[in-house]
Parts: sequence; C-alpha cells; structure tokens
Amino acid sequence: MALATVGCAGTDSDTQEPDRRSEARASGGGDAPLPPPDEMPTTSDYTDPFDEASPAISRLEPDLLEALQSAARDARADGQTMFVTSGWRSREHQQRLYDEAVQRYGSEEEARRYVALPDVSAHVTGEAVDIGPTDALSWLSQHGDRYGLCQTFANEMWHYELATEPGEDCPEMLPDGSARG
Repeated sequence: MALATVGCAGTDSDTQEPDRRSEARASGGGDAPLPPPDEMPTTSDYTDPFDEASPAISRLEPDLLEALQSAARDARADGQTMFVTSGWRSREHQQRLYDEAVQRYGSEEEARRYVALPDVSAHVTGEAVDIGPTDALSWLSQHGDRYGLCQTFANEMWHYELATEPGEDCPEMLPDGSARG
C-alpha cells in the first residue's frame, strides 16, 4: 500500500502524469513533516475523480472507481469538492517515491511508515486513492463507509481504500503502512 508519497515534482515516465504532490504535504496528517509553504499543493495539483483520461483515475480498480465517483457526486451535492491527489501509480514511480522517502527519512524502516515498496503498494494495483482537500477529507471520514471507502492508516488521513461493503463499518486503521508489510 502506498503511504506518503515523498516525491514532489517530476513526471511518471509510464504515464506522463505529473507527480501530483507529496502526501507529506497534505494538511499535516500523521507524523509526516510539512514541506515549505512554496511546495504546498493547490487545487491545480489535483485530479478530478471523473477524469478517466488520466491514468491515475482510469487504472483504478473498477469497484474503487465506482465508489469514489459515487462519493464525489454525493460530496458535491453537500457542497464539498473532492479531488484525487494520487491514484494509480506505476511500479517505477512507486520505487522512485520509496527511494526518495529513504533519503528524506534516513532509513528504510522509517520510510516504510510513509511509502510502500512497489510489491505491496495498493496504489500500484489501483486499489488506493489519496483524497484532498481537507474539507473533502472531513466529509469522506464521516461518510466513506456508505461507499465502502475507508481510511486505512492512522497517519495518513488522505489515504482511502475500498475496505468494506458499502454501509458496513470500516476496519480499524493500521498505525501506518509499515504495519501492513
């Protein structure tokens, strides 16, 4: 499962999709340090959950995409605009993010709290999305279980997976991604 993506700029060579932002930049979630203010994302860094021309959206697992789009429609009806800050990622892109996290956090053990290796990343399999902005996160934390969308890691308020049947309770969050493997 992908944890905090640490890469800031650049392009995923497999998709030519820009690296939308570092999860560590999102609203100060968990223990991830915030970047300098000039690196904070703006809404132009986000992808509309209905933009299926974007590989970050179109390569999501179909049931996740359906749940995400349903939640985004309902959030919009409640006055909240939901964006995907990171969706599907290539293995190569995920590896770059992990390598950058090792450099940033100083060890593989600490990096795995925020960024998964490609072999275990739910972003690589299209089974995870990172959501923004903060108001949409608040909305999704209150209503996500209606769609089966659950926050997976306690230190990543932006990371959601299809983790339950719609209307059922979400499973208990893991402390961070290193708890998954």
